[in-house]
Amino acid sequence: MTRIIPITELRNTNEISKEAHRINEPIFVTKNGFADLAIMSIDVYNSMNKLTKPTFVEKSKFKIDQQDINYGFINVATCNFKGKISGVKSNYEQMIKLIDEASNNQSKIILFPELCLCSYTLGDIILNDDLLDTVNEYIIKLKDYTKGNDSLIIFGAPLKNGNKLFNCAVVMCNGEILGVVPKSNIPDYNEFYEKRYFEKAPVENGKIRINGNLYPFGIHLLFRNSRYINEIVAIEICEDFWMNIAPSTYHSEAGARIICNLSASNETLRKDEYRRSLITTTANKEKVAYLYCSSSANESTADVIMSGKMAIADPSGIIAENDLFSEGILYSTIDLDYIDSERIRTTSSNYVFDHSKYQTIFFESNVSFTKINRYYNQLPFIDEDKDKSKLTCLKANYMQARSIARRLEHIGIKDVVIGISGGLDSTIALLACIKAMDILSLDYKHIHAITMPCFGTTNRTKSNATILCERLGVSVKEIDIKQSVSVHLHDIGHEIANDLTFENAQARERTQILMDYCNSVNGIVIGTGDLSEIALGWSTYNGDHMSMYAVNNTLPKTFLKEMAFYLANEKCFESVKDIILDILDTPISPELIEVKEDEISQKPKISLAHTNYTISFYSISFMNI
Repeated sequence: MTRIIPITELRNTNEISKEAHRINEPIFVTKNGFADLAIMSIDVYNSMNKLTKPTFVEKSKFKIDQQDINYGFINVATCNFKGKISGVKSNYEQMIKLIDEASNNQSKIILFPELCLCSYTLGDIILNDDLLDTVNEYIIKLKDYTKGNDSLIIFGAPLKNGNKLFNCAVVMCNGEILGVVPKSNIPDYNEFYEKRYFEKAPVENGKIRINGNLYPFGIHLLFRNSRYINEIVAIEICEDFWMNIAPSTYHSEAGARIICNLSASNETLRKDEYRRSLITTTANKEKVAYLYCSSSANESTADVIMSGKMAIADPSGIIAENDLFSEGILYSTIDLDYIDSERIRTTSSNYVFDHSKYQTIFFESNVSFTKINRYYNQLPFIDEDKDKSKLTCLKANYMQARSIARRLEHIGIKDVVIGISGGLDSTIALLACIKAMDILSLDYKHIHAITMPCFGTTNRTKSNATILCERLGVSVKEIDIKQSVSVHLHDIGHEIANDLTFENAQARERTQILMDYCNSVNGIVIGTGDLSEIALGWSTYNGDHMSMYAVNNTLPKTFLKEMAFYLANEKCFESVKDIILDILDTPISPELIEVKEDEISQKPKISLAHTNYTISFYSISFMNI
């Protein structure tokens, strides 16, 4: 409550000074009913003065010359344990064991649950002065214990500031308390009644006194590593996360790359699914790494059962999580370079934001590491869950088909022309054209498939291309291009040899035929090249990189192989299943080098087997289809 005194009390300067330091906020002086004067301690003044200046980062704060080479990676950990209700000493002892274990595992951010030092489900005991004094005592013990440990340690505790009690996150590193973040949103509905005990966080940053020393206190605090400038951490607590406008939104705009949520989240029958989706959405929407850590199920079950849920996410989704109702440490590695690249790529934000509210607190942490605590899918475009993978692949096929159908409707034509090589890409594009004709209720003869064998074409690919088209019932035409390519090379004075000119002449001749043929049937050329070819430079300029409508150019070859497998097993393509599977088994090749003994001569130097390769880390997108 705001302290107001009449002007006549100014003569008691010693008492006013004590009071100003005790309540840690301005005291307003009234004269004739108007409060236009204020008295405050120097600490409050300095704190308020900081808030009036825009936040900027001094170069001298960063130790760039000492920065470790960590390639953007930081190891992190979330920890929960079988806490003892009101057992501050017991909880402290468990916490320091977990801190030691996580630190030994190279974790540089260690997060604990909400109110973990005393436990969340204390009820009215949380108002007991002896308990709160004990909490303060063990916060100092934790501070002293962490001396020499440069991990950023974040845990929950109830703390008094002035004559109010706050649900807080305490942040410390290397034996120093860096700051205290109070909970912004205090729940008071259903099984939650925190307003019975806790005050809502003040709007502006201030100070809090712990064991006689003042520390930054407020929701607008950023914790930044002077040894690694992209490690910027902000805090929100439990209910903050569930709000329609969460503190994480402001933290992200202020520059935070990592949001830590200390939680005491109870479990209901369908809550976990929603919680997981919210964690994923927050990390993706705010372009941050999100660390979520909830109290264990060992809390009191008088009103609720706690979930014990821990999860770590980044814009790609959840990268690590534990089982419900379990305790221990959850490890992962955050890729801050990836998060920064996502922020650069996403340019649609026009949010007007006041950065001056935020205070940046520096700490020094060595972020070097020898191992990554994170699993990376070897095939990032393919779902490891086979049921999900099948649905994704069939959806991609339908999206391709639907896009072709809409384009044909829009330009008022019915025919498509497609070059068929007997390879993977043209097969996928052809199957999409088949589905498009089904959508438009058109005969498959409106698909003009042209095979164009040349010097490098093998009997296997030529046969597969012809049989595939005949069984599907599309219009098929074979145009041998050996003679036309030979004439062209002779015209430009180039000998027939396996070089760049020789290869590209074939690709350009094929494109010329497709373009001219599509004019003759009033159609459009469907492009077949995929994202992997584009990324690796396997497309010929003014050759196979050109078409009127490309349907594979946002899909990597790994995904197309998976897609072909599931399409081969679809009932509608049963007649060509054996051909599709044989195409899948055929080595990837553009077949532009002269064939020897009917064996594919030209193969990529990297392995493109279905199970053991990754082309690139591009996002799957259908925007250009």
